[in-house]
Formats: sequence, structure tokens, C-alpha cells
Amino acid sequence: MLKRFIYSREGILSLIVLAMFFSVGAISPDFISLPNSIGIFNDTAILIMLALGQMLVILTRCIDLSVAANVAFTGMLVAMVNQAFPDINMAFLILLSLLVGAFLGAINGLFVWLLKVPSIVITLGTMSIYRGATFLLSDGAWVNSHQMSESFIGLPRFEILSIPVLGWTAIVLIILAFWTMKFSVWGRNFYAAGGNPMAAFYSGVNVGKVQFYGFLVSGTLAGLCGYFWVSRFAVAYVDVANGFELQVIAACVIGGVSIVGGVGSVIGCVIGALFIGVVNNALPIIGVSPFWQMAISGTVIIIAVIANASSNKDKARIILRKPDQVSSSVSTQSH
Repeated sequence: MLKRFIYSREGILSLIVLAMFFSVGAISPDFISLPNSIGIFNDTAILIMLALGQMLVILTRCIDLSVAANVAFTGMLVAMVNQAFPDINMAFLILLSLLVGAFLGAINGLFVWLLKVPSIVITLGTMSIYRGATFLLSDGAWVNSHQMSESFIGLPRFEILSIPVLGWTAIVLIILAFWTMKFSVWGRNFYAAGGNPMAAFYSGVNVGKVQFYGFLVSGTLAGLCGYFWVSRFAVAYVDVANGFELQVIAACVIGGVSIVGGVGSVIGCVIGALFIGVVNNALPIIGVSPFWQMAISGTVIIIAVIANASSNKDKARIILRKPDQVSSSVSTQSH
């Protein structure tokens, strides 16, 4: 079991992440300290959660470009509600973020499912709509830390066994996603819908509905991350998470989620996100300019896409044998 994992894509990627981690640690020993390691995971928690939702969408041969705009709108909404009602219950705000995010994700899913609009088209459109709605909602104003309640800001930072609530939320979602995709029929339907839609259809799987569920989950997690983003950074503004959807997609692709659907794993997705998290934290330490981060991320995405395309090529199946092979087979069977 362990040997098979080491030689798998996830295992190789894990070794690369560990190699980068300890290489930077050789330059700066504090980088591999336990507090900093927890900090890196906490920094990557939002990316991990968004990548888990995006994975479901990509598995069904779709893509969600509106996740970052969903984060911005939902984050601005809950921040403004908290500003207007400082004593409001935090459970209500979290529920509100989940429901709003789910609603925005459902809009994408309904267009893809019922109207058969290509996902890249509809989510590109809703990305602009959600950004514009964020500006209209806030009138371009910011919600700063002094306008947020202590409980609003403090919840993601509250530590349990030295790990903040934000990190624990990511851990719980990873476990839930792993179990769902590995052992539940609902989770396996995503692989069926993306791997072979025609076969899935004849097996009784409603491919359009599965795609809808993918967008619904992606939107719900984006809504939750909207709250976590603005509360963790203690600021809400129109351009929150601008361009972050590219990192989310990159985490999935680097982790082995095939852009043509049907292939991918929760473990690979998480490791792909951690790869980006380690790179983003390591570049400043080794003196690489932040302006190179996008170029490096883009290069890694291209390499990962090429690797995925190469590994996912199906070998041609021999349906009809040559006449001499057939006669040889018949002769063997007769003996």
C-alpha cells in the first residue's frame, strides 16, 4: 500500500513538496519549525477548501471561474451585516455565508444543467456579475477591522490544540471529502459523469444533475471561504481574492485532477494546494520577487496539464484480431 502510494502521482508530488520544504529549511531553519508549518497550512486552508469544491466541478468536465468573485461578494455581505449588527450571532453569519455561496453556485449549475450553457461561458459571465454586485452592495467602500466585531475577527484565529479554527475547518472538510469520494455512491457519480457521460447516462446517472451538485458544493465552500477571508485579513473590499480562481484551478491540476474530467483524488488536490502554499511562502525567503510568483505558477500549471494529458491517454483497444491470430486462438481452444 505504501509502496504503491510512493510511486503514484500523489506520492511523487508529496516528495517534491517535502523536498522544497526542507530545502528552504536548510536556508532558514525557522521555516520548518512547527509553528511556521502550522502557519503555512493555515495560510493554505482557504485554497484547499476552494480546491475541493473546484475538483468536483472539474471531475464533471466543467470549470468554475466565479469562485473568487463568490468569495468577494459573500465576504462583503457578511462583513456589512456584522458592521450593521455587531452583536449578531456568529452561527447566523456563517449560515448566511453558506446559503449565499450556495445560491451563487446554484445559478451556475442551473445554467449548465438546464440550459446546457458551457460552464466556462456562464462562470466567466457570473464572475463579472458577482464582482459588479459586490461594488453595488458596498458602493466601493471598504469594511475595515475597527468596523468588525471581535467575535467576527477572532473566530478563525481561535486555536484548538495549537491549530486555528480555520485550519481545523479545512481538516474536517478534507476528511469528509475523502470519505464521500471514496465510499459513497454520490461521490462516485462525479467520476462516472466525467469519465464517460454516455455510459453514466445508461447506468442511470443524471449527468446534468451531478454537474449542478458540483457547482452547488463549489459555491457553498466559496461562501464559507468568503467569511474566512474577510475575517482572517480583517478587511472586506471589492477586489478581495481577485485572480485567486487561477490558484484554485492550479491546485487541482497540479494535484492530478484531469481537465477532461473523470480523474482526480482528494489527496492529490490537497497536496496540489500545499505545493502552491509552500511555494508562496518559500519565494520571499529565498529572495524571489513576488512578481515572479504568477509566472512560476503559470509554468507549473502548463507542465501539470501536459503531464495530465500524457498520463490520461487511453491505449487503443484491439477489437478485431488479425485472421492468423483468430485461427491460432481457435486452434488452441480446440485442443
